Amino acid sequence: MKKLFISIAVALFGIIGTVQAQLPSVTLKTIDGKTVKTDTLSNDGKPFIIDFFATWCKPCNRELDAIHEVYEEWVEETGVKLYAVSIDVAQNINKVKPLVDNHGWEYDVLLDPNSDFKRALGIQMIPYVIVCDGDGNIVYKHNGYTDGAEIELIEKVRELIK
Repeated sequence: MKKLFISIAVALFGIIGTVQAQLPSVTLKTIDGKTVKTDTLSNDGKPFIIDFFATWCKPCNRELDAIHEVYEEWVEETGVKLYAVSIDVAQNINKVKPLVDNHGWEYDVLLDPNSDFKRALGIQMIPYVIVCDGDGNIVYKHNGYTDGAEIELIEKVRELIK
C-alpha cells in the first residue's frame, strides 16, 4: 500500500510539475495602434510580467507606480519586461495614454477594451499580475495589491533566471 501511495504521489507530482499554462491567443492593440497576438508576447527568452489595470483602478495605479520606482533596476538585474494591459472600455481608451504619460510608465501598454484577454485567462478582479518564464509559460499569478507586493514579483523573476 505504501508503495502504491508513493507511486501515485510521484506520478501526480510529475504531471503537476511539468504542466505550465501557455498564454491564450487574443488579438489586442498597443497604445500606438499596432496589432499584437497575446500568445506571441515574449522577452527574448527572458521572463516577463503582464499586469492588468484600468485608469480608474487606484490599487492598479499604485502597483504600477511602485514597480515604476524599481523597474529600471529590475531590467538591469534580470532583463525582465512588463506588459501593462488596460481593460478600460472603448469609451475610456483615450484616457490610457495620458495616464501612462503622466505617471512616466515605460511599459509596453496593450489595450483590452472588451476584456477578451482578461476573460480568456479567467481573471475576475484587477489588479492582476502574471509572471511568465522565457518560453511564455505562466508560472505565477497574483491578484490585488498591497504595498510591497512588487517585492514578491521580482523574487519570482529572480527564481526563473537562476
